Amino acid sequence: MTIQVLIADDHHVVRRGLVFFLQTQKDIQIVGEAKNGKEAVALTVELKPDVVLMDLVMPVMDGIDATIQIKRIRPETEILILTSFADQDHVIPAIEAGASGYQLKDIEPDALVHSIRKLMDGENTLHPKATNLLMNQMNQANHVNNLISGLTIREKQVLKEIAKGKSNKEIGAYLNITEKTVKTHVSNIFIKLNVADRTQAALYAVKYGFAKP
Repeated sequence: MTIQVLIADDHHVVRRGLVFFLQTQKDIQIVGEAKNGKEAVALTVELKPDVVLMDLVMPVMDGIDATIQIKRIRPETEILILTSFADQDHVIPAIEAGASGYQLKDIEPDALVHSIRKLMDGENTLHPKATNLLMNQMNQANHVNNLISGLTIREKQVLKEIAKGKSNKEIGAYLNITEKTVKTHVSNIFIKLNVADRTQAALYAVKYGFAKP
């Protein structure tokens, strides 16, 4: 099977280098090149590649937004991020956007080809730094879930109302409990979540998806 690849990178030299090497692979065909995310989306719709090698930092539209649009329009196309960035602000959004692979530009050519082939076999291909960041995020999420699970049902209800910006009096009226009882629940929430005030508690709840503001 021939793997049809689209290259999206704003640096001409990078694109040329990738084309030059990948064309030496019998099972890989370069079907197009894009110099920004907007072009990548349009060419994906037109050319229907199997894999898009996607840079993250590009003009007009970055790689994250392009990945989101491509996965929405053509979910069967695999996105392999190829970038110079391996920090949390780039890795996590890229994976959340729908990328199945994340590699750095210093990757060995043969390893890049191997990553492309693995994507076509249904395997995610992540640089070790990206894997570590994802693992750290999962551990953090598990820690957060453990803290949230330590709240009583009533405390969870109170926390959700705190996240909506309600006062103790308003929460008491909504939950049909006294304001004094609400204060007790709020104090317990602060202790269990290790936060200093209701603003931090609200931000905590919203940040980790437990409540909406």
